[in-house]
Amino acid sequence: MKTILFHLNCLERGGAERVVTTLSGQFVKNGYQVMIATEWQGEEEYEIDSRITRVHVGLDKKQERHGRIGRYLDRIRNLRSLVQKTKPDIVIAFARLANYRALMATVGIKTPVMISVRIHPIGYYDFLPDKILIPTILRRASGCVFQTPAQRDFFPEFLQKKSKIILNPINEKFIGNPIPDEKDREKAVVHSGRLVDFKNQLLLIRAFLRVHEKHPDYVLKLYGPDSFDGTKEKLEALIEETDSEHFVFLMGSSSQLEKDLINGAVAAFSSDYEGMPNAMLEAMALGLPVVATDCPPGGPRMVIENEKNGLLVPTRDENALAEAINRLIEDRAFAGRLGAEAAKIGEIASSERIFAEWETYVNQLIDQS
Repeated sequence: MKTILFHLNCLERGGAERVVTTLSGQFVKNGYQVMIATEWQGEEEYEIDSRITRVHVGLDKKQERHGRIGRYLDRIRNLRSLVQKTKPDIVIAFARLANYRALMATVGIKTPVMISVRIHPIGYYDFLPDKILIPTILRRASGCVFQTPAQRDFFPEFLQKKSKIILNPINEKFIGNPIPDEKDREKAVVHSGRLVDFKNQLLLIRAFLRVHEKHPDYVLKLYGPDSFDGTKEKLEALIEETDSEHFVFLMGSSSQLEKDLINGAVAAFSSDYEGMPNAMLEAMALGLPVVATDCPPGGPRMVIENEKNGLLVPTRDENALAEAINRLIEDRAFAGRLGAEAAKIGEIASSERIFAEWETYVNQLIDQS
């Protein structure tokens, strides 16, 4: 039985965490031994399969008293100790810091390390330390999974050559649901995702204020947990400032989005940048007509063909976002056609299909090691 060790910061509700939860469940379901090594326990985390071993590799109380550099090295040592003890067949790291930690922790160890880039590299992988770590530490990676070609093309050729582009898997609960009849849909524009600055929910609210002027019977519902970066407070302030409390609602986190979203009239996504938005894929799989910003590094553009299975609008363009939402509210036949086409993403990005791509690539890297 092959053993796979996933490594990331935590399992709190976010895009990378959702993908790890889904993939790890698929691997264990298919006969692999799976461990997930995390740095800390989040307040609201995704549930994992009971057969998966969760391991803490973050700082202990003694290590927390060390200086900044000491704590950084402690994290690497903790992960290295786990790898040496458990001898996994491969380590799969998700996101920037976990990628670097996994590669440093396995220096001198033959275990292959696959890394995964989950965000727009510009602004995340272009700091001074990255200019040193990318050509040195990332060179140790056995392989890398990107979500879009633009992500891949940011990095040196040595990493591009040993990489794969794989879509995010969609949780099965979003796939195969009957698309609601028009008469059953709420007069609601819906959105899901963490309340975080780069998702620019402020823009979405401002755009919806324009929509509401024309369609006062519609409401905006934003589902998602607080990221504690100050975005939720800014959204609440904007709602109060514009007296929109009775038609703009922050719904909080939900474990049943497939039920909360499915009857919405329109799903809208306003990110300034994004890797591959899980929430957008889920809305499409539910058969919702989707409006999304054409944000870098090109995730929405990979799955949305404009005016065929969704609408793409420029980033940070409040007017364009409002106009696209209005168009779908006013032309429900067009919206219905988009939603029906969007639901086909469930065939392309089902968890089984995406798992098969990961499994093939994982075993290729194990066999090459």
